[in-house]
Amino acid sequence: MSKASWSSKVTRLNWANYVWLLYLPYTVIQFLPARRLTDWVWLGLVGVFLGLYSLVAEVKRWRKVTMPLELGVAGVFSLFAANNYLIIFPGWQIFSILSRWHKPYFYGYAGGYYALLLGGLLRDGLVAPDLLTWQHGELMGLLFPLCSPVMAYAFSRSIVTRRQLAQTNRRLETIIQRNERERIARDLHDTLGQSFSMITIKAELAKKLLTRAPEEVPAELDDIAQTSRENLQLVRAIVNGLHQNSLSDVLLTQSHNLATAHVQLQTSGETAATKWPTPIQGRFSAVLREALTNVIRHAQANSVQVTFTTNSTTYRVVIQDDGRGGTLHRDGANGIAGMRARMIDAHGTFAITADRHGTQVALSLPKEKL
Repeated sequence: MSKASWSSKVTRLNWANYVWLLYLPYTVIQFLPARRLTDWVWLGLVGVFLGLYSLVAEVKRWRKVTMPLELGVAGVFSLFAANNYLIIFPGWQIFSILSRWHKPYFYGYAGGYYALLLGGLLRDGLVAPDLLTWQHGELMGLLFPLCSPVMAYAFSRSIVTRRQLAQTNRRLETIIQRNERERIARDLHDTLGQSFSMITIKAELAKKLLTRAPEEVPAELDDIAQTSRENLQLVRAIVNGLHQNSLSDVLLTQSHNLATAHVQLQTSGETAATKWPTPIQGRFSAVLREALTNVIRHAQANSVQVTFTTNSTTYRVVIQDDGRGGTLHRDGANGIAGMRARMIDAHGTFAITADRHGTQVALSLPKEKL
């Protein structure tokens, strides 16, 4: 693998997850030096835990498997090694992730977490009754493991809420800017549009009334009339273009609908996309609305990611959910056919793929067709 590829992989790592691993040596030291087979078994389980911890951090599509496995391995330490601190790692990592999932997942994992922790405490109390006395100090040390899931979940939920609020504010700002453009469009229609109409009427009337140089005047007046008609059509086209739905309009509405359905909306490149040409935004908006509606109705997803990108020749939008995937065709449903038709009519492309990790809808429009 090239040096550039390694550098790219290192840059993409979610480094915030690994700060907590500074405390992992406290668990490892408990089994060092390894003199018995059981010591090596526990050290091997530490390695397994570390691998699962990294997979949870880096591979989203495996989390429904790796998260319970990570919690289970940490629970083994609580139950059989009198180590009630390794479980703090999944307590923060997993419950931070669960802040973006449906609440039933939180309740399920919280039940498992506290069952393992309390089971470990019960076994510790049976094996060493003096371990959980105030004199030993172990009880005070348990405060952090007990509070970690709730603290991690609440802290992460507050971050998600603040980000969503900031994103909503940006969308509202964009809509306010568009409202001003619409006001200008109305003014253009009410003033220039009427003026051009009057020019057309007067030019046609002058054509009938003028008698001087009849061989020249009709041609000149025809040009005036034709030019005025073209300008009038141009004004109407501008007004119609300004009234098309923008990406911000759709995302503002659909983010509310998705939140109601307990699906988190995440976007990438949205700020730059709001500056795309109005016809491009209008075309994408219609398809984006249908795609996000399908996520709400059929995907059973926890989150959906909308990515906006552009290069020298193409505008591109990708909608990726983490739902059930499965069949893409339903009897009597015209949504997918309609989305495909909209993109093809604009000389664009439409692709939809589904697997066990979710469904992806990829849209593109060429710049040269504007």
